Amino acid sequence: MDYVIQQALNALSFGAEYALIALGLAIVFSIMGLVNFAHGEVIAFGGYSMVMISTVLTGNPWFLMIGVLVATVLASLTLERVAFRTIRGADLTTGLLTAFGVSIILQNLFLLLGSPRPIPATQFIFLDQTLTIGAIRISSLQIYEAITTVVAIGLLLTFLRKTTLGMAMRAAALDFEMVRLCGVRANRVIAGAFAISGLLAGLAAIFIMARRGSVDPHMGFNPVLTAFVACVIGGFGSLPGAVLGGFLLGITEVAVLVLLPQEYGGLAQAVVFTLVALVLIWRPDGILSPAQEKGDKV
Repeated sequence: MDYVIQQALNALSFGAEYALIALGLAIVFSIMGLVNFAHGEVIAFGGYSMVMISTVLTGNPWFLMIGVLVATVLASLTLERVAFRTIRGADLTTGLLTAFGVSIILQNLFLLLGSPRPIPATQFIFLDQTLTIGAIRISSLQIYEAITTVVAIGLLLTFLRKTTLGMAMRAAALDFEMVRLCGVRANRVIAGAFAISGLLAGLAAIFIMARRGSVDPHMGFNPVLTAFVACVIGGFGSLPGAVLGGFLLGITEVAVLVLLPQEYGGLAQAVVFTLVALVLIWRPDGILSPAQEKGDKV
């Protein structure tokens, strides 16, 4: 039983991280129809910002957390203004190519201005302490990550339901043109979505840094690819779907690692994505998207 609880907490932690990043992707996609793969570089920018602030200003971890969140929000807003505003009316393919291009450019900037090697950054390691409860040994980071994700989801739902900008964003996700005809400024709605996306990226950066203790140019790339899969599982554009997909992916990863024999541990990711493919055969548009009739299958 202790082992089961231990692994359940691991699954919850992984799922919380994927859900945070998937939410950042989904909120932009729901309004713009843009899959922002540069979201991973916003996470990495948060890590580099922490290094710069700790070097130039202060090493106080609480001040650094605020600095990371501010940096990722500003980075996300800058990307929207410089890179994505000009392609707002373009098709999905153009958006994908632009997002990948921005991602590659930022990775190379990090390589040129920073270092290809991981830069030690241990200011957030204090979040990752081992707690012993009976026979169970858990990381405090797992608890913080799960609680932060739940609180972030709750605050986001409150914002979307109770504020004028939040309600405009919900309406824009359904019919952007109608929202514009009602007098709501498109730039304000989209900038709000990118700001929230940046804030979620900052939270994810803090937890990734606490777990890794270092930052490198590719820090956010792999997590964003995994979060993209989580969005697809839940239904792209659906915020509840992004959360559901993130937690399901975290649970599946841990379950596969536990159930596979040790000698086949290297096949864990292949098994996970095979299961994802089976889910998408059942629900091609995602679990929380309504099923659509798309003709006979040959």
